[in-house]
Amino acid sequence: MKVHYGIGNVAAHNPVVTIGSFDGVHLGHACVIRHLRRKAAETGGESVIISFEPHPREVLYPMEKKPGILTTLDEKMEILERYGVDHLVIEPFTVEFARQSYADFVRDALVGRLRMRGLVVGYDHHFGKDREGNFESLQLLSRQYGFFLEQEQVFEEDDVNVSSTKIRNALAVGDVALVNRFLGYPYSFTGTVVAGQHLGNEIGFPTANIALADERKLLPAVGVYAVRVRVDGGEYGGMLNIGVRPTVSREGVVTREVNIFDFGRDIYGESLTVQLVARVRGEQKFASLAELKSQLRQDKEKVKELLAAR
Repeated sequence: MKVHYGIGNVAAHNPVVTIGSFDGVHLGHACVIRHLRRKAAETGGESVIISFEPHPREVLYPMEKKPGILTTLDEKMEILERYGVDHLVIEPFTVEFARQSYADFVRDALVGRLRMRGLVVGYDHHFGKDREGNFESLQLLSRQYGFFLEQEQVFEEDDVNVSSTKIRNALAVGDVALVNRFLGYPYSFTGTVVAGQHLGNEIGFPTANIALADERKLLPAVGVYAVRVRVDGGEYGGMLNIGVRPTVSREGVVTREVNIFDFGRDIYGESLTVQLVARVRGEQKFASLAELKSQLRQDKEKVKELLAAR
């Protein structure tokens, strides 16, 4: 997959295009991508996805609480490459870009610069100023400029319409099973191992404290999770805690720390990726370190059972 920064830098043969944030790259997105690749193959062209950085909501609603992202740019590139996309265009999303009408964008960028052969959109696709560009309005432009237009129908999983919003909501309550089902792959995050307070060592559960690679990355609700950890060229089972550690800390700062099973190497400063498998329990405050240690032993056994079952 070729990655381009800006539409003006793309050279694609008979490009068949789709546009969107693709945050999460979920099963609904996968249907659009398969449709895109199929049409590109049928027309002897190449598949092109136009996505945006930063997330449009960060620009359009700057006074709101930052929405966070399900997929960092690096993750999006990796996932879309796995789906076999030929070209990914990262278009800088600015206030000026948002003010552009859908008709001008189609005429100037897609037809004029990219020389688009066809456009594939999702069932509820809107773009351009005030989200005026929809399937009906695009039909008029397709006839005017001579490109074909196709719409992928809604994708449902267990009779539920899959969307990034539903995934965000499930993540916020720690429903990892639903998140992973809607994505079609395990939700993950990447970060660097940083020094902590070494309390885990004291109670027999050493942890790697993680500083996120992109602080916009959304994490699940506080609690204990069964995870798989990719680090140092290998993959290991592990137990992740996200929370303020009420038993041992009064700071109220949310930390991400993972106890990696059967792993004893010093990895300070190294990058690791954590894949969520299942939620074990919510965060609790214990009366003593002894109680905490006892619970962690139970958690670890439960985590091992969950990992073995998947």
